[in-house]
Amino acid sequence: MAHGLVLIGLAAVSWGTTGSVMTVLAERAAASPLLVGAARLWIAAALLVINARMLGRWPAIAATDVWRCIAMGACMAGYQAAYFTAVTLSGIAVAALIAICSAPLMIAAMAPVALGERLGGRVRLALTLGVIGTALLIAVPGGSLDLSPRFVAGALLALTAGLAYALYVVLAKATLARVAPLPLTALTFTAGAVLLTPALLWTEAPLRQLTLGWPWLLYLGAVATAAAYAIYTVGLRGVPAAVAGIVTLLEPLTATLLGVLVFGERLGSTGIVGALLLLTALGLLATGASRRAD
Repeated sequence: MAHGLVLIGLAAVSWGTTGSVMTVLAERAAASPLLVGAARLWIAAALLVINARMLGRWPAIAATDVWRCIAMGACMAGYQAAYFTAVTLSGIAVAALIAICSAPLMIAAMAPVALGERLGGRVRLALTLGVIGTALLIAVPGGSLDLSPRFVAGALLALTAGLAYALYVVLAKATLARVAPLPLTALTFTAGAVLLTPALLWTEAPLRQLTLGWPWLLYLGAVATAAAYAIYTVGLRGVPAAVAGIVTLLEPLTATLLGVLVFGERLGSTGIVGALLLLTALGLLATGASRRAD
């Protein structure tokens, strides 16, 4: 399990860089979030399919599992569309807070029923600390409550993004019992790319955006998507879904640290407390895994 935790943690750290890259793309290429989401899925799908073919890891997949892959692809496409749209409606902080904090809770709620997983006391405590820590890390100090229709719509879309990601994790965990990680991820992202492509009809000058932002899009697709989700899926094979959901909270921690170190953002006392709670939650999981390994 410890090996799986490390792989999932590395994937989450990689995902934590996407916010910074999105900032660069918006500034230098005026990139639309929907175009970025579709481009990263297509690049990832192409690389994953090529690697699966080259390594000979493309076994026959049962029809039921093909439909699971399509459903996972729909979840991934839905996450991209819902989350990035939520950002434009309610802001980065609120969208991230709702989506990232809700996903581990939804996974923990679904895992006992869908996967037969039991949550021990250590995992429950880590989940609580992780969600509270993420909320403190992302929350904007002094922010006022906004109940406008635009804000509420953004919040609901962020919640939808959290649900889409939670469903993806639960479906992936169930399917990994029969399908190898690499072909599973390749099929999933191919389906997601196809399903998200129609969203490009709502973007302006997509070819110009691709031309100006291709180096960053290549990084997002190859490293932060293809490589990250490949190692995440391998790690998920040996880690309970609920635990994986908690470890992926490293993503907002990484994004916050990059904001402080690279973009000169400030991390107040509330954010520091949140970061410490997140690290404590991860420490609980790591020590629990090492004890089981002994």
